[in-house]
Amino acid sequence: MGLLGMMARTAVVAGTATAVSGRVARRQQNKYQQKEDAQAYQEQEQQAAPAQQQAPPQQYQQAPPQYQQPPPQYAQPQYQQPPPAPAAPAAGSIPAAVSQKRR
Repeated sequence: MGLLGMMARTAVVAGTATAVSGRVARRQQNKYQQKEDAQAYQEQEQQAAPAQQQAPPQQYQQAPPQYQQPPPQYAQPQYQQPPPAPAAPAAGSIPAAVSQKRR
């Protein structure tokens, strides 16, 4: 192997080492970034938790009296009983025209 072969081999080894070290550095950076993001999220949750546990303001705990009952126009309508249905004809009183059509 000549000088050119050794130079080529050195370039390949150096390029591979650079690529591997770059990948390792990126993975470490992502790992630490995820840890920082998780920690920041937990801090935000801890800060928001006391605010969520507070009771609502007094004005929202009970509806004002005018809103406790529905307005009269929205009240349930009072329906009347329908008129009785007409009596059905007796079984033997079928008109002749109807009985002829059945045949």
